[in-house]
Amino acid sequence: MSPLPDDILLDHARSGDELAFRALVERYESAVASVVIGMLGAGDDADDVGQETFIRFHGAMSTFRGDAALGTYLRRIAMNLSLNALKRRRRFSLRLVSRDQTATPLDEPAVDAYDAEGAERVTMVRRAVAQLGEKQRSVVVLRLLDGLSTNETAEVLELPAGTVMSRLSRGVAELQRQLGWYANDSKERHDA
Repeated sequence: MSPLPDDILLDHARSGDELAFRALVERYESAVASVVIGMLGAGDDADDVGQETFIRFHGAMSTFRGDAALGTYLRRIAMNLSLNALKRRRRFSLRLVSRDQTATPLDEPAVDAYDAEGAERVTMVRRAVAQLGEKQRSVVVLRLLDGLSTNETAEVLELPAGTVMSRLSRGVAELQRQLGWYANDSKERHDA
């Protein structure tokens, strides 16, 4: 990975230096993937949205003013594209339901098989996060899964910090409601 700061790489990329653009992609691809997978789960949709994030960024490089940090800007693009993908899924799912009167389940996120208990825990948390509404899910993904601060989350989502904290509180309460039985069951298995 390039040791050059973002602004220098961005200037080079704007001048047509594809290696500089590639360095920016490599620097931020895990942050973008974290947002997208947190919102959509692992799969083709997430891969497409991740790629589209960088395609959009490439097209907008010349107009990026740097009002926000580059990582914040890319997360915002990834979040908006993820929300659009969720809307497309919902429309598609509603068409299927109206035809079949049965819902088609969404792909489950992939987990590593080597740690069965850890994989089970990850699966349960991802399922619970996927059940949250878009507003709470976006805050939970950025704040808890990606570890952004409240202010960083507010900047990515273009919301007041108070709204972020409110949505986070409601999202965490819903996750506790959904996962409470699992936490108790897991504790009982360990105590046995």
